Amino acid sequence: MNGSIVRYILGTLLKTECILLLLPCLIAVIYQERQGFCYLLVAGICGILGVLMTLRKSKNNVFYLKEGCVATSLSWLLISLTGCLPFIMTGEIPSFTDALFETVSGFTTTGASVLSDVEALSHCSIFWRSFTHWIGGMGVLVFILAIIPMGGGSNMNLMRAESPGPSVGKLVPKIKSTARILYLIYLGMTLLEILFLICGSMPLFDAVTISFGTAGTGGFGIKNDSIASYSPYLQWVVTIFMFLFGVNFNAYYYIIYRKFKKAFLVEEVRYYLIIALSATAVLFISLLGTSASAFQALTDSAFQVSSIMTTTGFSTVDFDTWSSVCKTTLLLLMFCGACAGSTGGGIKVSRLVIMIKTVIKELQSYIHPKSIKKINFEGKPVEHDVVRSINVYFITFILILVTSVFLVSIEGRDFTTNFSAVLATLNNIGPGLSEVGPTCSFGILSGFSKWVLMFDMLAGRLELFPLLILFHPGLWKGVVTQGIRKRTKKKF
Repeated sequence: MNGSIVRYILGTLLKTECILLLLPCLIAVIYQERQGFCYLLVAGICGILGVLMTLRKSKNNVFYLKEGCVATSLSWLLISLTGCLPFIMTGEIPSFTDALFETVSGFTTTGASVLSDVEALSHCSIFWRSFTHWIGGMGVLVFILAIIPMGGGSNMNLMRAESPGPSVGKLVPKIKSTARILYLIYLGMTLLEILFLICGSMPLFDAVTISFGTAGTGGFGIKNDSIASYSPYLQWVVTIFMFLFGVNFNAYYYIIYRKFKKAFLVEEVRYYLIIALSATAVLFISLLGTSASAFQALTDSAFQVSSIMTTTGFSTVDFDTWSSVCKTTLLLLMFCGACAGSTGGGIKVSRLVIMIKTVIKELQSYIHPKSIKKINFEGKPVEHDVVRSINVYFITFILILVTSVFLVSIEGRDFTTNFSAVLATLNNIGPGLSEVGPTCSFGILSGFSKWVLMFDMLAGRLELFPLLILFHPGLWKGVVTQGIRKRTKKKF
């Protein structure tokens, strides 16, 4: 294992976080809040540690998928551990477990909160809490790819370990350029949403923080009722942008560069649209008799479908009081998730489509045993390795889901609470049902359950395997063996 390059990446990450932590300091200056000193202190700690870790540059900048997964997992653990320190130091979330849960939920764009009174936080803490969504939405390491020079295709290994989806490709020949294009699209769409929200008379601070939550499909609200107190216009703006951020960003690249034919071939986006419209129709019909008007029913239906399917987690109503049909529909959307290559979580539409096509192909092989038929997706045949990886991913997902539900159930709460809490965190959605519904918080859970759910949030955001590799004995055995060899060489 190339440990020196992993150390260098972690150091660069800390230096990046140092700069990012200066933004809440600026907010504290604007609102004259003393909590800003805590953010400044943590920024200083991150900066010093980052400089010390990057003083010695790695002699070998080439690394492979194993190093990419380890660097990615450790980076997300490190940024969460350092990112939670301001909450503890300000005393706004004094418990380490709660502060870490809130921060992990932020960076993984889950949006599950332990806070019952969000509005009691200082402006700088509310800003940092929402900003963690924006940082984690596209992936901080994707941003660092434009900074760290690497060779031998190493950039792709790092991007593959962090980016969501069954497969990761390049928009342009250079990964560095691909990372820049993705972040420019991400930044441009965020600024566009801020502009639309301001046009609806939303205060600038609210518009910025809510746009961070929408862009990262995170869902941390800055008010206790999430988005419910805002006007229908503002709710529709958030609805539309939640949906747009759940679209595969490749489609936006093709549209910007006028490659409309390629944009149309993004099959996943078409299925994503069909699923969203179908679910909205089901909810709309179910809510017609209970809502104040047809427009209100449509607004609530469209908002919750976009929020749950894109794994954002904002809410305008307490959907836990809806009918069984509505709650079942939302539960199925939790499994589905958004598109690969977007900021959304979940299993991803592309995986589900390929799995369904695999089942159809298997059924046809029973009817026509000698027939040879390939699975096609987005105009291209799907490689066997991709199908295998999707099957393994789904099996692993179910194993983690079942194990986590069992561990959380030790606390003794009802099945709906336990199952929806795990599903909501593993798929990075946020609110669940029953005791962890949209009007409740995860603060009622025990410390043990919170640690289980923190693991689920990180595993879900990192597509399971980059985090699981840290628990493989062979990885650390290789690290120890390599360290012994180096020390032996130095002696002789």
